[in-house]
Amino acid sequence: MKAGDLIIKIDDELARDMSLSEGVKKMRGKPGTSIVLTIFRKGNDTPLEIKIVRAVIKVKSVKSDMLAPGYAYLRITQFQERTGSLLKKQIKELQKRAGGKLTGAVLDLRNNPGGLLNQAVEVSDMFLDKGNIVSTKSRAGKNLSFDAHHGDALKGLPLIVLINHGSASASEIVSGALQDHHRAVLVGTKSFGKGSVQSVVPMNDGTAIKITTALYYTPSGRSIQATGIDPDIEVEQVLRKPEEASESKRPLVSEHDLKGHLANGNGNKKKAKAQQSKAEGPSDTMKKRLQLDTQLQRALDLLKGLHALEG
Repeated sequence: MKAGDLIIKIDDELARDMSLSEGVKKMRGKPGTSIVLTIFRKGNDTPLEIKIVRAVIKVKSVKSDMLAPGYAYLRITQFQERTGSLLKKQIKELQKRAGGKLTGAVLDLRNNPGGLLNQAVEVSDMFLDKGNIVSTKSRAGKNLSFDAHHGDALKGLPLIVLINHGSASASEIVSGALQDHHRAVLVGTKSFGKGSVQSVVPMNDGTAIKITTALYYTPSGRSIQATGIDPDIEVEQVLRKPEEASESKRPLVSEHDLKGHLANGNGNKKKAKAQQSKAEGPSDTMKKRLQLDTQLQRALDLLKGLHALEG
């Protein structure tokens, strides 16, 4: 299933005849049992049928891997209670895998719907040394402002932030703050544009009313609401099939492969390469993902380019 998929049938029943709560109730069930969803996906001529096995799912808010030796991949799926501390832990683990030295990182906020404001502030603060992170302005009530403290977890290393239409709320707070302070390059597509603050007001009869009380503003004073965050470099996601990716990896023949080729005179000075080999590379899962994820490919290319310019 992908963001934007339209569910048209749940098992054999049309979804249009159900309310949202009825649809959710029908999809839920005993772990281990299955259900078939018929969906319409943009770009496909015919509906798709997807069999899903029910399970108790625990969402892992922070995931990480290596994109290439020295290049870290950090993904936040949503901003939960311990997202900030988990991200710090993952960065330290990746530094160890890189042989103690990272050369850049990608922070993936694609399809992240948001979450806790304090965790968005903590994550932003992790990459900033000073300045405002986000502020809220209310028509009635107290305006709030959150500032960064000294200390950059990546010590100024190049940082790429991936966003798309599914990046909302807390994701936009982080990406907006890092963009305004020129701390990261944003790559992908325009974010969702959820920049409003809701408050729940309890009623005497046990019900409650949710009302919009304030708006979020980035450090430069931009309102996120209904406008979203524009990436610095727009890259549409091009879906590739596994067989297409494998075709692009055909082996090439160079001078080195020819029998009796002339030596280059550099001798056996391979110290730099030996040091590079100590750094751990991407997992098999990440290698497969890189073949299919065009936005992530461009982010890694840009990181390598920034590193090359810095020498």
